[in-house]
Amino acid sequence: MQQTNFWKKTICHAALPLALVLAAGKSMAQDVKPAGIKNIVIVHGAFADASGWEAAYKLLVKKGYKVTLVQNPTSSLAADTAATNAALERQDGPVVLVGHSWGGTVITESGNDPKVKALVYVAAFMPDAGESTLELVQNAKPLPVQGILTPDARGNVYLGQSTFQQTFTPGQSREKADFMYASQIPLTVEAFTDKVTHAAWHNKPVYSIKPSNDGTVSPSLEDWMNSRAKAKVTVIKGGHTLFMDNPEAVVKVIEAAAVNS
Repeated sequence: MQQTNFWKKTICHAALPLALVLAAGKSMAQDVKPAGIKNIVIVHGAFADASGWEAAYKLLVKKGYKVTLVQNPTSSLAADTAATNAALERQDGPVVLVGHSWGGTVITESGNDPKVKALVYVAAFMPDAGESTLELVQNAKPLPVQGILTPDARGNVYLGQSTFQQTFTPGQSREKADFMYASQIPLTVEAFTDKVTHAAWHNKPVYSIKPSNDGTVSPSLEDWMNSRAKAKVTVIKGGHTLFMDNPEAVVKVIEAAAVNS
């Protein structure tokens, strides 16, 4: 009995400092106040899901932001805006809405929600009302290397393996690129051809991040869209998935949108 009591006391005494440290850490995390708008909603693009945003997510959370990553199905503009709108409904206040690549088309539509106070386009499409993503691509200067394959029998569009790293993930290792190729999420032809009905960038502050080495979206198209939307543009070193290549720089732009909107 005495031996049992000894171990109970020892464990309690050892656990107390640990509990205090954990409680202090939790308190410190809760005390971090984000600058400006606290709610950040991120919409991923085609061919890769939201998990690629993990590094940026961690940086934003560390700064005190509440971050929601939409796992949009990339099956149609209607389906993706529905998923994004559902995420916006869960927010408890103003939102900075972020879209990557195809996700830019989605936030152009969903950004009309009154909670959305700023839009951040990351290597993203910015269609106007009545335009589709496909129209923007067709009217752009062709890229040196075409990574997109012909749609399959189900109407799904994929990136080819031989050009995947070069066009989509040039900043990542071959091993990482191979994994992302194997796990890619297709975009449907329907999504490509769906037209935007209301372009939020006409009425909301627009921030745009342009990669220095984009092999997926035509750089000249990005320049044209940014000019048309009167976007505040930041050029960041990296490829199309620059939020993985340089998450700190991407987060800096998102934070600027949160502070200034």
